[in-house]
Amino acid sequence: MPKVAVYNLEGQQVGELALSDAVFAAPVNEALLHEAVVMYRANQRQGTADTKTRAEVAGGNKKPWRQKGTGRARHGSIRSPIWRKGGIVFGPHPRDFSYLMPKKARRAALRSALSAKVRDGEFIVVDQLALSEPKTKVVAEALKKLNAEKGALIVAADFDANVYLSARNIPGVAATAARNINVYDVLSHDRIVMTKDAVAKVEEALA
Repeated sequence: MPKVAVYNLEGQQVGELALSDAVFAAPVNEALLHEAVVMYRANQRQGTADTKTRAEVAGGNKKPWRQKGTGRARHGSIRSPIWRKGGIVFGPHPRDFSYLMPKKARRAALRSALSAKVRDGEFIVVDQLALSEPKTKVVAEALKKLNAEKGALIVAADFDANVYLSARNIPGVAATAARNINVYDVLSHDRIVMTKDAVAKVEEALA
């Protein structure tokens, strides 16, 4: 059972927390992590790229010149794909790129990602993260004291508008709720800063 230090926002250790082996000490399956990241990025694609086929470009109802006797190649329409500004063959059209991995695989991938962060010493637990008002300076200073200013994913037990608004202006920093964490966000940030309450919720969901 891995143990991590618990810090306050001043960067001082105020205790220790024993993490669940099932969630934070799981085997790190790199193939599963790769699959989860590919799925996440595919689901983020808008799929709005579109090109016109020869049936959709303007003009071309009239044969550009007669079939024989001009010395030029035979053409029936200026919408032909071999013409400049003609139709596009096999071009992209709007489509849905999204797909889902099985739920067990998604959960296993998230356990792998969290376990990798704990293993590499990139998982930081804070006792609480309560702000009376949005204040970017307060969050920035706290992250600096926690050695997480270069890039951190702040995870609270529930969505906190003050934390979200305070963190969104800091480059490389994002804030989310425990129920919304995903493999891509975990792996794309240098540090995971999670409250004790958020740890409990993540363990409850993934154990």
